[in-house]
Amino acid sequence: MQESGATWLEGGCACGEVRYRVAADPILVNNCYCSLCQRQTGSTSVVNLFIEAEKLELLTGETHSHVLKAASGGPHEIVRCVTCGTALWSFYPRLGRLGAGVRVATLDEPARVQPDAAIFTADRMPWVTLPEGVPQFEGAYDPASFLPPDRLARMRALAERKRMAAL
Repeated sequence: MQESGATWLEGGCACGEVRYRVAADPILVNNCYCSLCQRQTGSTSVVNLFIEAEKLELLTGETHSHVLKAASGGPHEIVRCVTCGTALWSFYPRLGRLGAGVRVATLDEPARVQPDAAIFTADRMPWVTLPEGVPQFEGAYDPASFLPPDRLARMRALAERKRMAAL
């Protein structure tokens, strides 16, 4: 994908009612194996593509949100198709509604997106094999240890926007 955002990603829900577009390259893509993600997805992990919320466009359909408690104790808002309930993206406490974590499996071409990191691997099921060549973290991690400077700057800019909004 190109940093210019010229290569857009599109996706949607299981029933086809909701369609969305990601209009820029990801800031970060992580594959989270924490027990909370396992419980919330009913799977062994979740792969999230993090993007500035203004780069995520709802094209068709209607969504609704469920707010759960994140591991940090803050609000984790999961946005779902109102018809079929597919989880499409989330807003996490760290960035609030400024940064969205798009569920990679809901993209039309999920294989175009590769994880930057496998996180909370200590919680993974014992039979799950971790991807080779992807940085792995047993628990908390620092994106500055593996993200390229341009993407790290975008993440820091979002964190600063959230900090300024809270003042």
